[in-house]
Amino acid sequence: MLLADLGADVVKIEQVGKGDDTRKLLESPSAPLLPSTASSLPERAHSLPPESAYFLSTNRNKRSVTVNFKDPAGLKIIHKLVEQADVLVENYIPGKLAQMGLGWEHCHEINPRLIYASVTGYGQSGPYSRHAGYDAIVEGEAGLMHITGEPYPAPPMKYASTVGVAAIDIATGLYTHGAVMAALIGREKTGEGCWIDCNLFDTQVAGLVNIASNYLIAGQEAKRHGTAHPSVVPYQVFPCKAPEGEEGVDFIMIGAGNEGQFHTLCTLVLPLPSLPTDPRFSTNALRVANREELINLLETGFMKETKAYWMKKFKDATKSGKGVPHGPINGIKETFEHEQAVARKVTVEIDVTSRAGPIKTVAPAVSYNGKKMQVRRHPPWLGEHTDEVLAELGYTEAQVEELRTKGVI
Repeated sequence: MLLADLGADVVKIEQVGKGDDTRKLLESPSAPLLPSTASSLPERAHSLPPESAYFLSTNRNKRSVTVNFKDPAGLKIIHKLVEQADVLVENYIPGKLAQMGLGWEHCHEINPRLIYASVTGYGQSGPYSRHAGYDAIVEGEAGLMHITGEPYPAPPMKYASTVGVAAIDIATGLYTHGAVMAALIGREKTGEGCWIDCNLFDTQVAGLVNIASNYLIAGQEAKRHGTAHPSVVPYQVFPCKAPEGEEGVDFIMIGAGNEGQFHTLCTLVLPLPSLPTDPRFSTNALRVANREELINLLETGFMKETKAYWMKKFKDATKSGKGVPHGPINGIKETFEHEQAVARKVTVEIDVTSRAGPIKTVAPAVSYNGKKMQVRRHPPWLGEHTDEVLAELGYTEAQVEELRTKGVI
């Protein structure tokens, strides 16, 4: 989708009559679906199932073409696309497309300038290369789940947790996007395409960053710390008093990343001015060593007042020129109502009146010269652009209808 946002003509090849699995993937039984029954759609689209918000979130600016490339006539269509394409991105188990005549060697022979990007669970080599990989599986297998969730002591896996979104899937997509852009620049120098190997496992291992270095350099096994930072204290969520008339507690996230911020926290926010000079807490290294004692003192302080009170104290400290990074723990509704989200225009309306009227989705995150990238196309219904793309490849209307009758498209 990022390449499409940047202006690339992205043609999404989907299975005839079925399409991308995420088209019908629901977050919950009540998750929204868009019907495909509007009178403005071609008759063949009326029988398509409704489409999920999940699919709509990641498929803007793309065209959808349905092809059965197990059929020789369908394979010919893909080969014609390869002839004209700059980039092919595939997500099959290694070796599968080669068996069908669409591997790197086949495509490179057809178009030597093609950038061929393979995105898999475990990469093109190694004993796990032919294993299917899902985000949550790799989170567990490559260390992320081990360091995510409630802290020890606890039964080893009782409080381990996945990340709330498919973080490794997203990161792998970002790595692939960067690799494709670099390969396109490289092609301008060499005239040749290349084969890119991106996968979830390597991405997650690379994403361990300092956690990995602690082990590789010092043999230090990582632990879970909940919301806390393993090497900066205080840097975590703190409970505070619930608003008047409400039960339970509220929460606020604090990140005192240096000595100045810790001093501000204890003097301008919390009334604990002795802590910065306390020999147990006077440096970050000492605060890490005496984490439990310090956190207990800070939690006691924060529990005396409400989140609203503390947010004002932090705001006042910021106005004085001595701020401390902080923020509330917002739900999704609060996130999109956040004044910064409104100011930054983090949502965009997509016109899908041919199906269900306008919908909102998250806007592209990057701006160029102060202008965000544009949503040029709504997420496509299944096979929406099949006829259009085949016409661009030189197929006549009669040939297209024959292919459709035979189930090739």
